[in-house]
Amino acid sequence: MNIQRSERVLETIPVGSLGIIPLPSCKELGQKVNDYLVQWRKESALEHKNTIAFQGYEQDSYLVGAAVPRFGSGEAKGIVQESVRGRDLYLMVDVCNYSMTYKLRGQINHMSPDDHYQDLKRIIAACGGKAKRLTVIMPFLYESRQHKRSARESLDCALALQELANMGVDNIITFDAHDPRVQNAIPLHGFETVQTAYQFIKALLGNVPDIQLDSDHLMVVSPDEGATNRAVYIANVLGIDMGMFYKRRDYTRVINGRNPIVAHDFLGSNVEGKDVIVIDDMISSGESMLDVARKLKELKARRIFLYSTFGLFTNGMDKFDAAYEEGVFDRILTTNLIYQTPELLSRPYYISCDMSKYIALLIDTLNHDASISDLLDPYERIAAFLEKYRNGQI
Repeated sequence: MNIQRSERVLETIPVGSLGIIPLPSCKELGQKVNDYLVQWRKESALEHKNTIAFQGYEQDSYLVGAAVPRFGSGEAKGIVQESVRGRDLYLMVDVCNYSMTYKLRGQINHMSPDDHYQDLKRIIAACGGKAKRLTVIMPFLYESRQHKRSARESLDCALALQELANMGVDNIITFDAHDPRVQNAIPLHGFETVQTAYQFIKALLGNVPDIQLDSDHLMVVSPDEGATNRAVYIANVLGIDMGMFYKRRDYTRVINGRNPIVAHDFLGSNVEGKDVIVIDDMISSGESMLDVARKLKELKARRIFLYSTFGLFTNGMDKFDAAYEEGVFDRILTTNLIYQTPELLSRPYYISCDMSKYIALLIDTLNHDASISDLLDPYERIAAFLEKYRNGQI
């Protein structure tokens, strides 16, 4: 039996019969999560699982059929294909999956985050308030980059959260939110932002076994002030030093809606001869990450590992291919929480961090109405893994 699952004592009565609705954008991840849950619950030795309170506890699949067909005009409707009355529902959506398409007046349209968010609302509306509890698992938080107002601007993320809360969503689970303070928009509703540090450390040490975990050989670097908290956390759990870059911007000009970056300046101890982990919440075009990697190479860093929870790669992989050939970085790690292109998965320098088991653990625990605090802060889990790694057990 899976050790992580067996360590958890889930004897409490489930909130309701479990149901998972992965929207088409999240189909693959949803299937993996479902497979874990089916396996765990078949293997669990719960004394009461055949009683009426645990009705529907052990199933061949927890997936609930749903579809979002579109009319020729581009309009759509949400359909839930089976009863959800009294169920504890978990809706999964990937708002970054641009590979999904639909026809609009004969033209092929790629789905934007707005389209995915609208489809999520359609499925919630199709449930018609019949579910016992609704939880939305949205790995990349919709509009999370528009989380604060710096001029006369819209506050899109706050609006979206309030809209979901008003539609009857009880909990929203996201991963490494760009700014967790957006939860202030819905202070009386559940909002959890989950760290991915554990899966990153497992993937890195599993794929690069010769890394030495001490301050003389390894360092964590934040590419800007926004990612400092993530870098501090990883540095503390690994027991190594950290540094950071700050972006010098030209505030006299605006290009593509932002002030252009003039230079990246480094603050921190000597990186010469050390392996360096550069960590951020997302890789968008990747220009900042590659600039930082080049600066670190100029400072005579040894190997450079780029880690980000979300690999958007909005300008494709060409720049990364060229930088890898130049020796600018050694590996890139991102999670499978959002769509990964076949091109990305085929790259020799790419490592994928699988989050499906962690999501399954979250769903399993929440369905039992048990605490997920140890899943939100994986410090003890990381410490146990590192102890096994240092003892040669992994």
